[in-house]
Amino acid sequence: MPRDTPDAPSAPAENPTPTGESRLALVRRARRMYRELVELYPDAHCELNFTTPLELLVATILSAQCTDKRVNQVTPALFARYPDAEAYASARREEMEEVIRPLGFFRAKTNSLIGLGQALCEQHGGEVPENLSDLVKLPGVGRKTANVLLGNAFDVPGITVDTHFGRLVRRFKWTDEVDPVKVEHAVGDLFPPRDWTMLSHRVVWHGRRVCHARKPACGACDLARWCPSFGEGPTDPDTAAGLLRMRSFA
Repeated sequence: MPRDTPDAPSAPAENPTPTGESRLALVRRARRMYRELVELYPDAHCELNFTTPLELLVATILSAQCTDKRVNQVTPALFARYPDAEAYASARREEMEEVIRPLGFFRAKTNSLIGLGQALCEQHGGEVPENLSDLVKLPGVGRKTANVLLGNAFDVPGITVDTHFGRLVRRFKWTDEVDPVKVEHAVGDLFPPRDWTMLSHRVVWHGRRVCHARKPACGACDLARWCPSFGEGPTDPDTAAGLLRMRSFA
């Protein structure tokens, strides 16, 4: 089945930018900030462990309201017990619930995984589709999950708008949109599609490590000179350095 790229953003509208800067200035600032993120996080990647598209799809569904770290603790046993779509489709509900119970919302997630396996078997020959339109029709799969899968399993460019990404791009004043789809399109307008997948990872990595929700480490942030929100967190370098979380975690 042919791949498709997530809906391409429309041509930029002549609307005011969040900071009042010109559209060109916003694009230049955003891209300069991204170049810094590339330098800071050259090894950024999806922090969910997987070896196949199905494993990534399942892991992403399980990551709802849960950390990637905890998902990675559960998925080895899950993947061993359910190696393909048919295994998910025919799974005994009670057994699957026990495996994924530590992740929370385990009954709803079990429903999604069994439904996912059944849909893949009935509609796609047991294979994970490689396009957005089919993916978002699967149980438990929304646009965010589909973009994670497309970008990391199939190399189809996409912007993944999770809570970290949405918080940071608004803090950076790249957009003032709140709706995830509108955020996706607004930020996508600022960058070429080839950057979208890694942009998502690097912004999220910065959010987890430096630009925290409640107290960003402004005084130790390498993006500070271009960030209109500098000062929301401690600006003293020593104080800010104590907030850094540079280890790999989720």
